[in-house]
Amino acid sequence: MIDFELSEEQQMIRDTVGAFALDEIRPAARPADESGNIPQALISKVAELGLVSGAIPETLGGDGGERSAVTGAIVAEELACGDLAVAIHCLAPRLLAYPVLEMGTDEQRGAVLKRLAGAEFVVATAAVMEPRWDFDLTELNVTARRDGAGWIIAGDKCCVPLAAESETMLVYAKSAAGKGFGGVDAFIVPRGAAGVSVGEREKNMGLKGLATYEVSFKEVRLDADGRLGGDRGINYSRLMSESRVALGAMAVGVMRAAFEYARDYAKERKAFGVPIATKQAIAFMIADMAIEIDAARLLLWEAASRLDKGADALEESYLAKNYAAASALRVTDNAVQALGGHGYIREHPVEMWFRNARGFSMLDGIATV
Repeated sequence: MIDFELSEEQQMIRDTVGAFALDEIRPAARPADESGNIPQALISKVAELGLVSGAIPETLGGDGGERSAVTGAIVAEELACGDLAVAIHCLAPRLLAYPVLEMGTDEQRGAVLKRLAGAEFVVATAAVMEPRWDFDLTELNVTARRDGAGWIIAGDKCCVPLAAESETMLVYAKSAAGKGFGGVDAFIVPRGAAGVSVGEREKNMGLKGLATYEVSFKEVRLDADGRLGGDRGINYSRLMSESRVALGAMAVGVMRAAFEYARDYAKERKAFGVPIATKQAIAFMIADMAIEIDAARLLLWEAASRLDKGADALEESYLAKNYAAASALRVTDNAVQALGGHGYIREHPVEMWFRNARGFSMLDGIATV
């Protein structure tokens, strides 16, 4: 029998991060969306929670906590319930830290994780997505080819969070054609490497507080130790499953924010002398929103649970992420409708959550548990 009852520690993490998200992140969400900038003071406060360093071993300067995909999904949901752009920004260093922690060599762990283990926010990221309409995680256009003992990386990436500021970037590239997930490797690329150029900040429909960029790699030469995992490489399928769980959990967080706001608004807003929440059309809509949230969360926790057991979760994470992405659009759209004309104006945050939710159907690889 599957049991999704949280442990005492997981419940404490949920309560702590959730309260922080509502008290500190939610008030900063609209200003960040309007200005395109997330305050450094807020980023530093999130870093102090140890959401990156918590799973890094004590020998490397971290807290030595147990890494869990279920716990990571809880954290991602709670942060995104505060604001999605802030959540992705503040968890971006995980995109480098956790693959290195899980699949790196001892030398790579020592070189990368010690820098990311402190309470200070150190900017790091990963580059997965590519600027083409037929983007496929298993058929990347960015390539990695052998060059003596080293490697040469070539091609273009897009939607790379914090690329302009990152000290180190984990770049996913096709190293063998026709092998699907087995033909992709990841490479640790330091800032300033010859041949790496970061374009102008992308202008997106949502996530306006999050800085994302196109990045070009023109014959970037790396030593042999630049390949994550050394000679054994990586389990790319597992890393993308972890990413899909994280993105799906963030979608649940955005849904929850929209649902709770619309529910409370409907209880207070009166029409013909009674709260609109008593009207069947609104009441059923809000009930459907709650169902979508719970269904998506359970699918994601099932996939995360499989990851925690070391099992393959490619199918489960794919289905859960796709369901969460579709549900996020329905729930946030219903929130806009529940507010009527008020849902369309920026005085209320539901229009921002709707714009942010649109991105889940096309985003891949920009978060991890």
